[in-house]
Amino acid sequence: MSIVQFNEMIALPNSEISQAIIQTEKELFQLQFKKATRQSFKPHEIKHAKRRLAQLKTILTLRLDALEKKRGNTVTKLIKKQNYMTGNF
Repeated sequence: MSIVQFNEMIALPNSEISQAIIQTEKELFQLQFKKATRQSFKPHEIKHAKRRLAQLKTILTLRLDALEKKRGNTVTKLIKKQNYMTGNF
């Protein structure tokens, strides 16, 4: 399995990123389970899975923060437009 580049992850839609997060968490669990039960596995795969998981979560968090900020600005504009802050109801 080749390592997905960060630039390729950014191009994914949010739904695919969420699915990739779930898949990577399962993969990481399986690797840690193999380590705990002393089964054969490649130790570097744990490092790669953790890194991939962190990158995916970072991308998703940045997108959600940007969306929240965008929505927050819309609410602020609406409040200013309606003069709710000045008490003119």
